Amino acid sequence: MAKLPFDGRVDSVQPRIRLLRSFDEVTHNYLGYALTVTGTVAGVERQFSVGLGRSAQAKHQFRVGDYVCGECLPVERPELEAVEFYKASKLWNTEGDWQQEQGPPPWCEVPPPLETYRERGHRRLTAVTYKKRCVACMWGCRMAVEITVDHWNPGRKEYRYETFCYGPLSCPWYAAGPNRKVPGCQGMVYTEDDWVDEQNTEGRDEDE
Repeated sequence: MAKLPFDGRVDSVQPRIRLLRSFDEVTHNYLGYALTVTGTVAGVERQFSVGLGRSAQAKHQFRVGDYVCGECLPVERPELEAVEFYKASKLWNTEGDWQQEQGPPPWCEVPPPLETYRERGHRRLTAVTYKKRCVACMWGCRMAVEITVDHWNPGRKEYRYETFCYGPLSCPWYAAGPNRKVPGCQGMVYTEDDWVDEQNTEGRDEDE
């Protein structure tokens, strides 16, 4: 398939992470970064999302307000990605003159390396709050989730999306939402309690 041209203004740069769940076990695949762009893709004007590799972000240092252009492909398996397009190439960017009118949140700087996100750990974030307040923040993340329902039948999968916050524990916008439930075999359900979030972020102070 020929790649599709795209260009536009960067609305957000966030980590692109896939979450693998199997009852009470979790694994993260750190894929790169996700750009949300308002502009044109394949000749259509709209807002869209593009997945980048970590090396592309390290080279171009995209941040909110920049102007980006390049080529990309539609995601082959949407259930495994939180972006619409990926495999971006021929990237070029112009640094924007956007300035935040007041202090964060949201945090809109150039996002840190993926290793920083792994070290910081995340807390669950309600999807409503993410959509309303956190889409532009570099500490927000919408993950594609692949659930292995039965260890003995690994081909039995379920898919969904979950939103998370890697930001300071003191963020006034943060809202956890309900505890997440993970289906298992024979109708069993695992509930991910609050202590999981506390454990994930226990190495940070309130303002980190």
